[in-house]
Order: sequence, then structure tokens, then C-alpha cells
Amino acid sequence: MIHFYKRFKNEVIDSSSLKNRKKFIMANFQAVVSQWFLEMPPVTRVYTTACVMTTVAVFLEVVTPFQLYFNPSLIFYKFQVWRLITPFLFFGNLGFNFFFNMIFTYRYCRMLEEVSFRGKCADYVFMFLFGALFMILFAFFVNLLFFGQAFTIMLVYVWARRNSSARMNFFGLLTFNAPYLPWVLLCFSILLGNSIAVDVLGMAVGHVYYFLEDVFPYQRGGKRLLVTPLWLKSICDPAETEDPDYNPAPEERPGGFNWGGAAQEQENED
Repeated sequence: MIHFYKRFKNEVIDSSSLKNRKKFIMANFQAVVSQWFLEMPPVTRVYTTACVMTTVAVFLEVVTPFQLYFNPSLIFYKFQVWRLITPFLFFGNLGFNFFFNMIFTYRYCRMLEEVSFRGKCADYVFMFLFGALFMILFAFFVNLLFFGQAFTIMLVYVWARRNSSARMNFFGLLTFNAPYLPWVLLCFSILLGNSIAVDVLGMAVGHVYYFLEDVFPYQRGGKRLLVTPLWLKSICDPAETEDPDYNPAPEERPGGFNWGGAAQEQENED
């Protein structure tokens, strides 16, 4: 009897210890996830969260894709204005395609915001609005229902062109320079049997933005055509100034390297 009591007591202690251990692990996991979520830059956090919540809502049958897709007739005649936004948030049902797109969306959206648009939240939001407007206008002439994947390709294209010297590794099979990444994703979509129209649209819009923002203003007779409105800056940009000690690595700068930096240093030496 005494042996049975001791065994029962040890089992109770072990069970209590196991429950406490589980609570400790769950508490740490929640703290890590919460910290990771709050450390995301604001635009990336809002957009990726909206994408995940929209897909989960469809999965739970709170809404259906028929309530989300782009339909000009329902927008203008039924005043379903949310259809101007929801096509950018739905990436299909939960599955490989969804997780693949979300990984790329989160990765390149965050890298753009933390490097190219560091301290320029309004400019980043303006790029989002520019890309969305172009895709919506294009959709009037082509039968496209959702733009989430095209929007991701646009982000990837802009990042790739601004980091042209970066070396990429695609699933350990291919190694190439960053500007070829959108084309690799296009070929991957073909292998999966997806329509290439969405990828081509994203690349086209990304190229238009890159040309107007990074190429045309620096050509002879060129000027900057994409100017962020002051009202958007007053809403999005924080009051504090950028950290003067921040110095990104060469591969993180737009264009990959500080082109012309060596010439400027030589002038200073002379």
C-alpha cells in the first residue's frame, strides 16, 4: 500500500510538472510570436496580416471568394467598393500556393520597407497605391479576378532591380543574380500550371514603377514624376527623424552598390 501511495504521489508530481512545462513553453511561444509580430515594419505588418486574415475567413466560410473578387459592375452599380481592396488580399485556399506566395510577400515586402523605404513609410504606401491603381486599370481590359500574386511579383521585381548584385539561390537548384528572380518565378508558375498573365502583370507594373522612380529622374531632361502627396506623408511618416548613424551594407543599398561613391571620394581627396 505504501509503495502504491508513493508511486501515485510521484505520478501526480510528474503530471503537475508536465502541465507547468507545457504552460511555460506556450507562454514563451506566445511571447516570441508577439515580439516577432510587433517588430515587423508597419506596412508589412498590416498587409500580411490582412492577407492571412482574409484567407482564414474564407477557410472558415465567414466569407466566400465570390464576395471578394474584382467585379467592376458590382463596384459601380452595387457600390461594393471593398472589391477594390479584397482582390489584393486573397491568395487562394490554404495550401502550398498560399504559403509559397505569403513567404515571398512577407520576405520582400519587409526587405523593401526596412532598406529602400527605411524612414519613408508614406513613399512605400504610395508605391502600393501606384501598383494597385495600375493593376485595377489593367483588369478592365483583361479578365483578372484577384491581384495578390501579381502584387507580390511587383514587390519582388522592384527589390530585385534595386539589389542587382545580390546572389539568389532557388530551392538549392539554381543560383543567379537578383534581377532574374521574377523570371524564375514566372517559369515556376508555368511548371505549376498557373496562368502567366498574373506574373507578367506584376513584372510590368514593377518595371514601370522602377523606371519612373529610379531611372527616368536621373536621365538628361528627366524629372521625378512620382511625388508622394503631402497629406499622405502627414499621415504615414513618423515625427521623429531618421537615425543619422544608420549605414546599410553595400548589398542592401538600392542598386546593390553605392555607384559613384569611389569618384566622390577621389574628388574629396583632390
